[in-house]
Amino acid sequence: MDLYMMNCELLATCSALGYLEGDVYHREPDCLESVKDLIRYLRHEDETRDVRQQLGAAQILQNDLLPILVQHPQDKVLFDAVVRLMVNLTQPALLCFGKVPPDAASRHHFLQVLSYLQAYKEAFASEKVFGVLSEKLYDLLQLDWEQRQEEDTLLIERILLLVRNVLHVPPDPTEEQSVDGDASVHDRVLWALHISGMDDLLKFLASAQAEQQWALHVLEIISLMFRDQSPEELAALGQGQAAAEHREDTRELETLRQRELAERRARGLRRPSRHSRFGGSYVLQGLKAIGDRDVVFHKGLHNLKSYSHDLGKETRRVPRRRQAAPEAEPPRRSARNVRLFLRRFCQDFLEGCYNRLMLLVKDQLVREKAQQHDETYYLWATAFFMAFNRRRGFRPELVSETVGVRAFHFIEQNLTTYYEMALMDKKEAATWARRMHLALKAYQELLRTVQEMDRSPEQAVRDSSQVIKSNIFYLMEYRELFLALFRKFDETKQPRSFLRDLVETAHLFLRMLERFCRGRAGLVVQGEVPLPEDAVPFDAASETPVEEQRAEALLRIQGCLRDARAPQALRLLRSARDVWPEGDVFGPPDAGPPEETQLLREILFAPLPRHVPPEDEAPEEEEEEDEEEEEETVQVSEKEFNFLDYLKRFACAPVVRALVLLLRGYARNSPRTNHCAARLLHRLARDLRMEALLFQLSLFALFHRLLSDPAAGAHQELVALAKFVLGKFFALAATNKKAFVELLFWKSPAAVREMTEGYGSLREGEGAGRSRVPPWTPQEEQELRELYWKYKEVEGEDVIAAIVAHLPAPGRTRRQVVKQLVRLGLASSTKDFPRERKGTRLVLWTQEQEEELARLFEEFQGSEDVLGNIMKHLTARRSRARVVEKLLGLGLVSERKELYKKRRRKGHGPGPGVAGASAAPAQDSSAEDGDSEEEEEEDEAEEGPMEEHWVPEEGAGQGLAHHLHQEGLAGPLRWLENCLRRTAGDREEDGVSHPVPLVPLSEENEDAMEDRRFRALLRQLGLRPPASEQESFWRIPAALTPQQLRRAAASIAHRGPDPPGSPQELLEPPRCPRDPDPAERPPAGLGSDSESEEPVPVPSAAQPGTKRRREPDSEDEDTGGSGAEPDPAAPRSQEDEDKDEDEDPQPLGRRKRVRRVEDEDEEED
Repeated sequence: MDLYMMNCELLATCSALGYLEGDVYHREPDCLESVKDLIRYLRHEDETRDVRQQLGAAQILQNDLLPILVQHPQDKVLFDAVVRLMVNLTQPALLCFGKVPPDAASRHHFLQVLSYLQAYKEAFASEKVFGVLSEKLYDLLQLDWEQRQEEDTLLIERILLLVRNVLHVPPDPTEEQSVDGDASVHDRVLWALHISGMDDLLKFLASAQAEQQWALHVLEIISLMFRDQSPEELAALGQGQAAAEHREDTRELETLRQRELAERRARGLRRPSRHSRFGGSYVLQGLKAIGDRDVVFHKGLHNLKSYSHDLGKETRRVPRRRQAAPEAEPPRRSARNVRLFLRRFCQDFLEGCYNRLMLLVKDQLVREKAQQHDETYYLWATAFFMAFNRRRGFRPELVSETVGVRAFHFIEQNLTTYYEMALMDKKEAATWARRMHLALKAYQELLRTVQEMDRSPEQAVRDSSQVIKSNIFYLMEYRELFLALFRKFDETKQPRSFLRDLVETAHLFLRMLERFCRGRAGLVVQGEVPLPEDAVPFDAASETPVEEQRAEALLRIQGCLRDARAPQALRLLRSARDVWPEGDVFGPPDAGPPEETQLLREILFAPLPRHVPPEDEAPEEEEEEDEEEEEETVQVSEKEFNFLDYLKRFACAPVVRALVLLLRGYARNSPRTNHCAARLLHRLARDLRMEALLFQLSLFALFHRLLSDPAAGAHQELVALAKFVLGKFFALAATNKKAFVELLFWKSPAAVREMTEGYGSLREGEGAGRSRVPPWTPQEEQELRELYWKYKEVEGEDVIAAIVAHLPAPGRTRRQVVKQLVRLGLASSTKDFPRERKGTRLVLWTQEQEEELARLFEEFQGSEDVLGNIMKHLTARRSRARVVEKLLGLGLVSERKELYKKRRRKGHGPGPGVAGASAAPAQDSSAEDGDSEEEEEEDEAEEGPMEEHWVPEEGAGQGLAHHLHQEGLAGPLRWLENCLRRTAGDREEDGVSHPVPLVPLSEENEDAMEDRRFRALLRQLGLRPPASEQESFWRIPAALTPQQLRRAAASIAHRGPDPPGSPQELLEPPRCPRDPDPAERPPAGLGSDSESEEPVPVPSAAQPGTKRRREPDSEDEDTGGSGAEPDPAAPRSQEDEDKDEDEDPQPLGRRKRVRRVEDEDEEED
């Protein structure tokens, strides 16, 4: 950016700072105010960071701020302000922009700010600057805590932040293209830091008892100091390293020289010494061209090996999302004097600071006193300094703070967290992969340290390593970690360096585990046992009510007993007893074997209602790769460990694919990396006898390139592996002609067995490891077709569930039916039949659905039934509760009562047909319930509690109660009737009304409470369902008066006598003294109480503010019931009821006439 484009106010402020004359800086009188103005300008810069860019282009920091800092340190206020300004100017670009901008314009500003930061870093490579900062920091640290003011503490923090910002600036690859050993800008800054004594102050801050608050600042600065260093090289420095480096360089040069000489000899053999102008034309027999003829080659024979059909074709571009993840900057070799000073710093830090500093940092991380992701510095320090200690005369006491089971647990926990976040946060997967790489390197160094402890001459150290290994090998999490990382490795998100460390760490873990198992017979470890679905009685995430899940548990226990699976039934019984201990439904908590046996016998012979049996998720022959992995409920138990069984877990395609990917760069890999990868492949091929697992074309292409490499002598282990695998393949190909086709596919252990033992071995052999699905007979296929076409067009029904329910025995699982439909061509894919998962029923509204809902509300706003009309015309089927909730959320209505159906009042007497329509409400309600069973069930699950002040109509539920009595529910109806009468009597005696739960004690009543139509009857009577997860039972609302309860009980009373000795008489609870004999009850619907001769007071007309019934009534009820039944009324207060008791009650006919006159007056108004 040009200086003349600078803002005029900013330019004037910079001019007022002062000027540099020679080596002396003359500050202006307004220097301090100008510095504060620049701080204020930076605080209000825009998103392009224009002020920062203009100050960087004007080189204010190099020409003004640093001279002021060096030449005027005695002015404390000015020094503090200049440090504040420099901390702001050197802030990392990532913190300024949040992330690397994706668009070109913002990225340009980002790179511009980064270039200015690199110029600042070069200006800070001065001993004078760091000398002033060190002296100031030393003076501040000399103050005791009682003498140190708040300004002093802030200045200490700003100096540390300034050093952190300068070291954080990345190198400029275009400017720093020096070879190893030359001093870079970072090296010069480190050297200036060392000469000024700042490194000693950092060690003091890390070890001082009174300076604990700077622990994370110090650790972050130290991590930036060693950013380009390798702990192994630093540790080996000064121990004959010059000769070792010389030998390594000589070996690399010798490898390159051998490759060049081999290529030169090959070129000499290909063509004669005398040049021939005529190259010739050749026919390549057996290699077809575009047509049916052989290829004609028009070049010399020496170019034949480079011939390919891809010559002349345009290179296919790889999309950015499929490109390999970029590698981190490789560590470079700094100047020797810088490395010597860093090595000495590491030694002093380990001896005096490491354990204390890591303890403080971990304490702050555990207590969440640090900033987000500060644990990455802890992970880096663990890996770096433990590697340095291991290579520099291993002393375990220097790193004792980070060696132990707790350290393994902390690192494993962070590694697992990063792994899960990388899978969930797709946009930031690369960032999470870098953090995961740091955790993996720390985990690897912990394993190497424990391995080194085994070789210690001290017995106590060796015993400690045995204890650590016993713990980490026992726990399941540590053994499953590498399998998960291998299976989820993604080269587009994770660099190849991560794969290299993963392979080396897995190799080290397997070798340590193998040695630990030697000589230990019967080693017991923690393992997971899949818990069968029939042993999980309760699903907290399911939308199924708790009472229904309890009934399903009884059914599943009965099903296990009938299928001769007694252990599963007993396990499920005990699990259900832990979930539902109340009522002793599944036995008392201290039940012994005799009680459990008797209880299981009762459950076996109990007449429980049968439903569609749950699907048996049996393993099948084929697994769809695109199917989502379902979480399997597991329980932890102990088992005997077998190393070969554990090694078989690595015999899978993802592990082999990752190893092949790493070996593609065998020429660039270190010898140790190639050894670890080859050793893992050797374990799979030789130890497990699964050579066919490596029969893959990409691996064979790698072997071909390796064997034809002139420098293959440096990779003898890989050459031996290649010859062994190729020999096994050609031996198998002599007997199995399909082996060449198998090269195109990655294989599983089952495919390897079929390939080597015969393709029918899994069907015929024993112990195939997976159960086979019985084949479909022609009759079954024909029946499947008929059922599919029968239920395909049924709306609102799960086709697969209906087919499974009607298939004859032996039944089929849902997955088997879906796959067979795909094989028969009736469906294109298994995705055509998505399976609804429990507890994951989302009710999200799209923008189009919200607009449609608003349009329908405006269209039917003036109608009598707004909600009903909206439900009829909605495209997406949703429950009433969801629609009401969305209307409230959109602000279209302010309260729910605006959506209730409006009732039409008629002042004239009933016309013709009213007498016949008086009984219509119950009939229509039962019919309506039968027609909309599915909608009612969904409303029950999602709608929530009923209105507290809703009261039933007179005679409500008669028809439905009559139907339920005919279906054999006379006992539950009588129990409900007694509960209503008993509650009415209690409320009359106490004078206070409270909600009373309906608790079914007998099995018959409990089954009735789960019947859909019985619950519909409860709704018609005004009872309230469970309002939330905290409630399990239906309740009699407090708003129902004793007269209303007795009227509801009379409406469901049975008119005919039950047969003698019926089970209903045995299950009937003791009757309340107030309850009359059923034979003495008057006919229902006459409006009189069942005990008193006084007429029941009719509720008054509904007030404007009362809530009406939520579910709208039918048209017959509105038109035909106006003269025969009163409208629902608001609950009456206790004073009104006392007043009515003092007054003389009016006759029933007079009350009806008065009510009719009041209705006529209202209509005239």
